[in-house]
Amino acid sequence: MRQNIIKTKSYKFAIRIVNLHKFLAEDKKEYVLSKQLLRSGTSIGANVREAEHAESKADFIHKLSIALKEANETEYWLDLLNETNYLNNSEYISIQVDIKEILKILISIIKTSKQK
Repeated sequence: MRQNIIKTKSYKFAIRIVNLHKFLAEDKKEYVLSKQLLRSGTSIGANVREAEHAESKADFIHKLSIALKEANETEYWLDLLNETNYLNNSEYISIQVDIKEILKILISIIKTSKQK
């Protein structure tokens, strides 16, 4: 049985986002941006899971497209948290690598699915 890379990566990323939200809320006392990050960052994996049982190819592409939008929004919140010094560069770079990889995988899956 083949491993579902995007399912695994998006789930592990959601765990990182939940932990980052806790850190930002408890240690940095930042609640607004971190809540937005929590919503978009955990939504990626939820939409990937929904796509797993899509009703059609079009539904599959649609669900993954929503996941892609959420990933793009998550990258925005991470950039903003970094630029406003809620995240230091090493924290930012570490999670930035993950979101870039998720974005690339989602784009690839969507493109391939549209071509078939």
